[in-house]
Amino acid sequence: MVTKSQIKLVRSLQQKKYRDELGLFVAEGKKLVEELSKVFVSELIVTPQDATQTQIEQMTALRSPQGYIGVFRKKERSLSELSELDKDSLILVLDGVQDPGNLGTIIRTADWFGIKQIVCSCDTADCYNPKVVQATMGAIARVSVDYTDLLTFLKPYIQKIPIYGTLLEGENIYKQQLSANGIIIMGNEGNGITEPLRKLIDKPLLIPSYAHGETSESLNVAVATAITLAEFRRRTVG
Repeated sequence: MVTKSQIKLVRSLQQKKYRDELGLFVAEGKKLVEELSKVFVSELIVTPQDATQTQIEQMTALRSPQGYIGVFRKKERSLSELSELDKDSLILVLDGVQDPGNLGTIIRTADWFGIKQIVCSCDTADCYNPKVVQATMGAIARVSVDYTDLLTFLKPYIQKIPIYGTLLEGENIYKQQLSANGIIIMGNEGNGITEPLRKLIDKPLLIPSYAHGETSESLNVAVATAITLAEFRRRTVG
């Protein structure tokens, strides 16, 4: 049976400070727990046979808990390891994406389009936030998500591979030449890409609006990421 200390551990992992301190994160749902178990080291697996309904309710963050809860050890890399990322593929860079749902959807979308590397600014939402983990639907097991200072990370790539970014003053993505390798920067939900990073973008892109008359100011960042990745793959995958 589940112990009180285990219940306390699972509950504590809802908070980032404990996830960072312990190097652990939590996931819920039978399929998700089984999928993450193939990649991450598990510290605790709880099934409906291991805990009462009351204990499950004490641990869960879901409105409709399935009774399957897993605690896993996080994977982290250093900046020196990030500098060795594959220059022959697309790398997705996230600058200040703060909504957990958006981040989880972006990770899931990246997985669908074969993006293996996402590099985030330090103020981007925590990819091990339970809401993010759930929204990835297991994609976090296949996509590496790392956090670092983006200016430092991008410096070695300047003028060596294309650096794309979605900007309102960019060029129509459907009319621009796109490469099979490069870096794609997506910005914060409200403010977009920060000015220091804008200066590094040599290929600014715009997803045009086809509405006649007044329309939304911009697209949701997760939706914009999906459209952008779809267009890259449509044009660059034979």
